[in-house]
Amino acid sequence: MNDPFARHPETGTFTVTSTTVADGEAWKSAQYSGAFGVPGGEDVSPQLSWSGAPEGTKSYAVTVYDPDAPTQSGFWHWSVADIPASVTSLPEGGDLPEGAYQLRNDAGQPGFIGAAPPAGHGQHRYFITVHALSTEKIGVGPDATPAVLGFTMHTQTLARATIVATGEIPAA
Repeated sequence: MNDPFARHPETGTFTVTSTTVADGEAWKSAQYSGAFGVPGGEDVSPQLSWSGAPEGTKSYAVTVYDPDAPTQSGFWHWSVADIPASVTSLPEGGDLPEGAYQLRNDAGQPGFIGAAPPAGHGQHRYFITVHALSTEKIGVGPDATPAVLGFTMHTQTLARATIVATGEIPAA
């Protein structure tokens, strides 16, 4: 299985939930990509709530990553950095807390880009991860790539919480 965290150091865990999607379940149509022409897609980011982060957490980051995309590097759908430690939820499609910012996704725009697996490519997995970090500011700007954010977080991650959504577009 293509686990995006398989070669990362072990970390603690905590809990993330969503009113948008349950672990192992399919995205709703709003989380598919209208920008990529998926009928009914709205590119709406998921609602997330988390609890149980370890002591010493100074900020959070959120990422949504598809390791099953037909590229050599997967596809980054969403990256949010510098979420204050006092924040424990993000609304669906919503506003970010003061100080937090979105990086460019793999479509080249800041914000959430919905699922758009190629028709007939099979089921894709979308790793929705909240990262508990040991620093208040991660030190990358909004023009950084999600890969740079991940590389920078590598040594700052105290724990992570992940749910996996799925998505598939049948062959025509």
